[in-house]
Amino acid sequence: MEFIGLGILIIIGLLIYMIKEGFLNQVIQNEIRFPDFPDTFGDVTIFFISDIHRRKISRRLMAKINKKVDMVIIGGDLTEKGVPFNQVKNNIELLKELGPVYFVWGNNDYEVDYHELDAFLLSNGVKILDNTAVKFESSAGETLVLLGVDDLNEKRDRLDYALSDAGEEGFRILVSHDPRITTKMTIDQNIRLVLAGHTHGGQIRIFGYSPYEKGGIKKLPHTILLTSNGYGTTAIPMRLGARAETHLITLKKGI
Repeated sequence: MEFIGLGILIIIGLLIYMIKEGFLNQVIQNEIRFPDFPDTFGDVTIFFISDIHRRKISRRLMAKINKKVDMVIIGGDLTEKGVPFNQVKNNIELLKELGPVYFVWGNNDYEVDYHELDAFLLSNGVKILDNTAVKFESSAGETLVLLGVDDLNEKRDRLDYALSDAGEEGFRILVSHDPRITTKMTIDQNIRLVLAGHTHGGQIRIFGYSPYEKGGIKKLPHTILLTSNGYGTTAIPMRLGARAETHLITLKKGI
């Protein structure tokens, strides 16, 4: 009986730990240097958050950043079926306090009335990157280009449209909800950085194993890929071995 009681206590402790891991307000500091980064931009700061799902963004998370950034990027799955629009609005209002907000669609975003979500985001000043690009120009005329593709799972991604919108010049950053976009990319497209989510880092990794890789930065032959574990969860509000996370990314010139 003592062993049974101990087993129950271990299971309860594990469940509490997994819930805690799922609701962390973690900000990962990522500094990424590129030898060809346009130095007249100085340091460019990006707050990247993906896979919010049902979570309410916490003031504690905002306090950890505690500064304006050059851009806030939502990497898809801002919401899902059953999440009230009022909650989405509150999350957007908090993110807007940090800087201008950009968004790409994720598969769970299509569980809601996506026409309504599209209109809502536009009316709240969020720039939607749906197979499109936005350009930034420094005072010296150098260009930084932010591209975004629609969701791969819904077969709405058209990287060719985004590239056409981007033009020929500029340092290119691509945002995709699904990191598999990298399999559709070629080196001649000159996309230097890809930001993605979707996988949740496996969310629950049994003995460290999951069908999905843990989030992190990978150097690929044709780009650098940053995949986030994400902020929220799907199915059950728990994590194991893949902590909830967001990212404060600093881009700069260097080796």
